[in-house]
Amino acid sequence: MAKKEETKKNKKNGNKVKKESYFVSLKNELSKVKWPSKQEIFKYTVSTVVFVAALVLFFILLSVLMSAIKGAFN
Repeated sequence: MAKKEETKKNKKNGNKVKKESYFVSLKNELSKVKWPSKQEIFKYTVSTVVFVAALVLFFILLSVLMSAIKGAFN
């Protein structure tokens, strides 16, 4: 309840409330992030490439199989 009244006062009084700069708050938030190490980035990259390659292979095999089935019945 008090927060609503404070917000109303701030709106009435203009911009008397000091606000942090956007970039200062951005820097503070980014300092809280746990960034991955180089080994973790490498591991995640390799696993992503392997997964994508497996999906590509799966869809190529599926396409070849569907073409073979279609060719058998034509």
